[in-house]
Amino acid sequence: MVVFAGQGDARRSLSLLWRAEVAAPPRTAPGPKPRLSVDAIVAAAIAVADEEGMAALSMRAVGDRLGRTAMALYTHVPGKSELLDLMYDAVHAELPTSYPESDDWRAPLTAWAGEVLELYVRHPWVLQVSQARPVLGPHEYANLDTLVRLLGATGLEAGTVRRLVGTLFPLVQGSARTVADARRAATATGSSDEEWWAARSAALTELVPDFAERFPAVIRLEREAAPEPYRTHDDQDAMPYPEREARETFRVGLGVLLDGIEAARAGRS
Repeated sequence: MVVFAGQGDARRSLSLLWRAEVAAPPRTAPGPKPRLSVDAIVAAAIAVADEEGMAALSMRAVGDRLGRTAMALYTHVPGKSELLDLMYDAVHAELPTSYPESDDWRAPLTAWAGEVLELYVRHPWVLQVSQARPVLGPHEYANLDTLVRLLGATGLEAGTVRRLVGTLFPLVQGSARTVADARRAATATGSSDEEWWAARSAALTELVPDFAERFPAVIRLEREAAPEPYRTHDDQDAMPYPEREARETFRVGLGVLLDGIEAARAGRS
């Protein structure tokens, strides 16, 4: 399921994102002040998407979470399209915008990539928002500005930095998507990773007895680069194979990319 941002009214959406609306006149009528606000609606919508997924997101679902009707929300947010833009931008406020100064440009770039990966894993619905059309919100721009500054420390020319921005985001997003999918696969399908692989490995061995002869490079890679057991930080439970592989692929892929940046720097000098 791919969702495109920026489908609401452009001026209204950007006004809400940047909180640039003209202030409302002071209330003169008696009675309590409204309990709802844009921030409260956005926070409730993020909670719905985090817990139930993008498919469950609706103005009614958000209203139910707040104990209000969907119609009450429209006073603050015009519709679901504008709400999605606000949600997407809001979660990016969780990302750091500065890193300790260091002569080692690799360290902050590695830290930035790790922070963005964990953001996507915490909010997997963000990965369904297409990058073809950006939200253009302040927190999205702050994250982009941070990355550009970190890449600027490499000394590479602006054109190369621009393309590296377009390379780093897909790398992080792809790894995060695999981690997020790995975490929900068992619940979504009703079978564990072990059950899934056991059933298909047995069937593949029976149905394709010449598999090793047909795909020798794959077999050789599996034999020479068999993954090591992975433990979580508290060393209690083994991390599921797909998530372990996604995180290791992310670590190695990012390292090779940074090596490439180092090589480009050396060639430039």
